[in-house]
Amino acid sequence: MSNPRNGDTKPPCLPRNGLVKIPTQPNGLGSASITKGTPAVKNRLCQPSSVPAILSPALAHRSDLPIPSLASPLSLATLASVSSPPGTSLVGLNVSEGSEQPSPERLPGSPSERQLAVDEKILNRLFWYFSACEKCVLAQVCKAWRRVLYQPKFWVGLTPVLHTKELYNILPGGEKEFVSLQGFAVRGFDGFCLVGVSDLDICEFIDNYPLSKKGVKSMSLKRSTITDAGLEVMLEQMQGVVRLELSGCNDFTEAGLWSSLNARITALSVSDCINVADDAIAAISQLLPNLTELNLQAYHVTDTALAYFTAKQGYTTHTLRLNSCWEITNHGVVNMVHSLPNLSVLSLSGCSKVTDDGVELVAENLRKLRSLDLSWCPRITDMALEYIACDLHKLEELVLDRCVRITDTGLSYLSTMSSLRSLYLRWCCQVQDFGLKHLLGMGSLRLLSLAGCPLLTTTGLSGLVQLQELEELELTNCPGATPELFKYFSQHLPCCMVIE
Repeated sequence: MSNPRNGDTKPPCLPRNGLVKIPTQPNGLGSASITKGTPAVKNRLCQPSSVPAILSPALAHRSDLPIPSLASPLSLATLASVSSPPGTSLVGLNVSEGSEQPSPERLPGSPSERQLAVDEKILNRLFWYFSACEKCVLAQVCKAWRRVLYQPKFWVGLTPVLHTKELYNILPGGEKEFVSLQGFAVRGFDGFCLVGVSDLDICEFIDNYPLSKKGVKSMSLKRSTITDAGLEVMLEQMQGVVRLELSGCNDFTEAGLWSSLNARITALSVSDCINVADDAIAAISQLLPNLTELNLQAYHVTDTALAYFTAKQGYTTHTLRLNSCWEITNHGVVNMVHSLPNLSVLSLSGCSKVTDDGVELVAENLRKLRSLDLSWCPRITDMALEYIACDLHKLEELVLDRCVRITDTGLSYLSTMSSLRSLYLRWCCQVQDFGLKHLLGMGSLRLLSLAGCPLLTTTGLSGLVQLQELEELELTNCPGATPELFKYFSQHLPCCMVIE
């Protein structure tokens, strides 16, 4: 992972999900990395840490102290302890009391340097400069460092990802023992992502994580075999959960949603769950009066489902993402805009039956929109952009990826939008150099993506240097983006991150 501005080789970042990802390793353990936010934030997180020179040279260059770079692989055994017993997979990231760690007296350097290296006031400021992955390793240097780093403030906003096999230790007799999650509890993690778990695994998690009953606010279950019964038990026992994600879970039914959803849930995400259809949306609308955010990817949801939302959701729901809901048409959009008039974020990505008329309904009725995603909507034309420009004066983000009928004329409409900060035109195959000229006067633009636009030339792209306030420019798979152009941008757009 490196700074894309200087062309260094960089390992790939993970998707923007804000998770601490622990992929499987050959030894059955795992490594951790972190990414969250926009592409620009991802790349900043992927850059080496800028750490003040507080550590003494002797300590900084000790080869036997595990202080790797951000890109270094980090096994779960390393996260859990400096020396773990063979065959043990510890997931709690807690250092065992019996592990041999350097004590302050054994650290190199003079007594004053050793004292400086364990001064908690200095460490509390120093450790903010490190990534989450690096903090996990630094916590193993000594108990003083671990004591400082295990404060919850250093882990806010991070979500551990735990796979089924990482939840158990195999005992000598072949029996399974649930791992200790005390290390997570000390750091106060209030959200978890469990992958591939069953009803029994979830019950074990609830019994073994000290904060599960009241302290966990967010739960994500992916590719799991949770049933209606397991879902009901989880939401009944974990009284603190207000954010719920179900992805690739094909064993629960709509009846399970009716029996388990609780009014305290404010954010719900359901994707790739084959049993989710219109009745599931009816359950969501009637049982979740405080819903503020709904993310839905369901191939069998129809226009009828969007008429189920009540007046209560109309006041509270500000974010609705309907991704790849193929059966949604303009009639569904009519139901949606009248039921949810206070939306500020709307995604119709992959709703391929929505046309310009549907966008007109959105523009006329959802004047509070700040983010609109129309990517992969092949029926959208320049006329839809005219509706957007005329009515959505508060819009800050517009995503038009793979809208193959968008032309330079549509960009001329967008040029009048003074509030637009982010514009995504990935793989808009009809956009040409002339269309880019319409964007040059948009002083509010901070992020522009032209990835995969085949008709843009080096000449047209070079004109983007007029956008001096631009912070991120994506030109991946853009034929007109040459090495000479990137050098030109580095000279004339020094504050802009150009993604090659």
